Amino acid sequence: MLLKNFTSWKSINIEAPRPLKKITSPLPTSYSWVSKGMTTPVYNQGQCGSCWAFSTTESIESMCAISGSQGGLVSLSMQQIVDCDTSDDGCNGGDPPTAYQYVIGAPGLEGYTSYPYTAEDGYCAFSAASVIRKISSWQWVTQSQDEGAMQSFTYSNGPPSVCVDASSWDSYNGGVYTSSNCGTQLDHCVQIVGWDVQQGMNVWVVRNSWGTSWGYSGYLYVAMGQDACGIAQECTSAIC
Repeated sequence: MLLKNFTSWKSINIEAPRPLKKITSPLPTSYSWVSKGMTTPVYNQGQCGSCWAFSTTESIESMCAISGSQGGLVSLSMQQIVDCDTSDDGCNGGDPPTAYQYVIGAPGLEGYTSYPYTAEDGYCAFSAASVIRKISSWQWVTQSQDEGAMQSFTYSNGPPSVCVDASSWDSYNGGVYTSSNCGTQLDHCVQIVGWDVQQGMNVWVVRNSWGTSWGYSGYLYVAMGQDACGIAQECTSAIC
């Protein structure tokens, strides 16, 4: 945490959403971009409200790797966004839409090794010469609780960024979050990496940024079809 909702992104001119790849058969009951090798390892944001920067960076990492246009999967610098994105507020919060806008204008992101994460606000030390990934734009996947569109996008395009209500996640010790035990006041941003069936329910598999000792090695399950934790209210993706 923290997600800060800004009104400015609602009027940002973004590229028109790219059409979904045509799906000619039913979606599988289980699907994972982790098993396909298109997500980086689980990160740990520490005591810094930089979830929004992690979620943005994770979307860029995955989408650029899937596109193959700039090389394979590589860890990128979320610290660059924390330090240099002046539209957001570093460890005090931010939002993926404005973070994408920063990355477009920077232009691009350095790798994690050249600009490593420190879990605190720092001086902007960005070097354009060290950029290894760029994005051309970003797009909304859904703002309307349309989990069907979100599932189709995830299957056809890659793992998107989502913002959620994680106010009860500190005590998560397994199981599935449903709408009955998870609110919808968005305060945290994560990455959807696929879906599965758990406890007889269809669930989203969600990658968090609280380290591998939390949840299921850094992941958790959120029920599908209920907008549990507000999971379908702010879903976005980088375009590489």
